[in-house]
Amino acid sequence: MRKYGRPYHLPTSPGVMSDDKILRDLSVLTAATEVVFTEKMDGENTTIYQGGCHARSPDSGYHASRDWMKAFAAVISPSLAENERIVGEYLFARHSVAYDNLNSYFLGFAWIVDGTVKTWDSTVERFNILGIQPVSVLHRGSFSDAAVNAVLADLDLSKQEGFVVRTTSEFSETNMGTCMAKYVRADHVQSETHWMNAEITRNGLKKA
Repeated sequence: MRKYGRPYHLPTSPGVMSDDKILRDLSVLTAATEVVFTEKMDGENTTIYQGGCHARSPDSGYHASRDWMKAFAAVISPSLAENERIVGEYLFARHSVAYDNLNSYFLGFAWIVDGTVKTWDSTVERFNILGIQPVSVLHRGSFSDAAVNAVLADLDLSKQEGFVVRTTSEFSETNMGTCMAKYVRADHVQSETHWMNAEITRNGLKKA
């Protein structure tokens, strides 16, 4: 079991907290042949591996909202190799953003094999094989201020948390700090009570 890293914030991200890091050098993103912008979802970072699943920290304890995730992972994990991990956002319990039209309570965004974050296209292919829904793609192309502004223009930051941008090529987990970054809305956390200490409010799934 391994903890998934925390992407750095873009310099323009207004949602930087005291314990967050900012990506000051954007050269890897700007030099990339292609990047993909995906919607940053407001859930619980969760990893599925051969033996089950865990929240961001492998030693995370029990919470009633995680029962759905454990059942979902029990179906997926037998198909994973020992060196393979699937990482995504678990969205069963409402945090600061309410969702009522989700494709699934688990939306994948990374496929990691032997410490390598695989290409975006191979990641989506692997998700298709496993029956995992990916996070929504907002834009693909080169990285630039114009691309960032275009993505932001299409977001409703009263209802969406922000975006994550990464190179579409593969990279080592040790290079997450340069090959990907995030933009989070200002004042993202809008509740005085942490979601884990509040009554569970279930997000909504897309109607069939």
